[in-house]
Amino acid sequence: MLEAAAGVAERAGAANRNFQNALDVSGTDSAFVLTKPLARNWTRAALSEAEILDVPPQSFDLAVSVLALHAVNDLPGALIQIRRALKPDGLFVAALFSGDTLKELRESLAAGEEEISGGASPRVAPFADVRDLGGLLQRAGFNLPVADTERTIVRYRQFETLISDLRAAGETNVLVSRARKPLRRDVLAASLAQYKANYAEDDGRLRATFDIAYLTGWTPHESQQKPLAPGSAKTRLADALGTTEQKTGDATNLKPR
Repeated sequence: MLEAAAGVAERAGAANRNFQNALDVSGTDSAFVLTKPLARNWTRAALSEAEILDVPPQSFDLAVSVLALHAVNDLPGALIQIRRALKPDGLFVAALFSGDTLKELRESLAAGEEEISGGASPRVAPFADVRDLGGLLQRAGFNLPVADTERTIVRYRQFETLISDLRAAGETNVLVSRARKPLRRDVLAASLAQYKANYAEDDGRLRATFDIAYLTGWTPHESQQKPLAPGSAKTRLADALGTTEQKTGDATNLKPR
């Protein structure tokens, strides 16, 4: 959590802006300690059970979210609401779990349950790919979208410690399609055996992958840089590459000058 909050603070701070009114979307108190210095005034709001962000439109010049948006049902809708809450040329920065997060746990639980029960219930929610998240920023109406990811591998001495950490972070299974019955002891034992067989280090520690995607986008404003119109380039690509330009259909290979 703190690592993600620090990443959000670093990216927002790189904008070199004096933010006055900022919005913290569904953030925890521990994360807010690191993002609070970014702006003078803050409003902290959470998405409702119906995933509605009840804040005035165009009221903030900064909005941040730390490890909350990966759990919403309608991420495009949440992003649109955040964009509407921002003033023109407002900045949005978020961190959310993505990609291969908890892939070891997901695959081990599925394999263990398949071995014992002949089928598997979804135990770990899927996480969006960082490239798809960048596209969602554009769909939501943000300009200059940037999506990058950082991977952390945590090594646990005990499987129980991983589960305790997930519970403490509020990251237990919330999938509607999950099995409602507690995981049977024999299934858990088989899953743990799978985990140890496939994802244990030489010293016996269990690997757990956490991919954190960082999203950055700006609400549209006329002052922002815009892509050049087609045909308006002043420098030829061939000059930049140091090659000889050939006409279409010419079979001659391009050669360095």
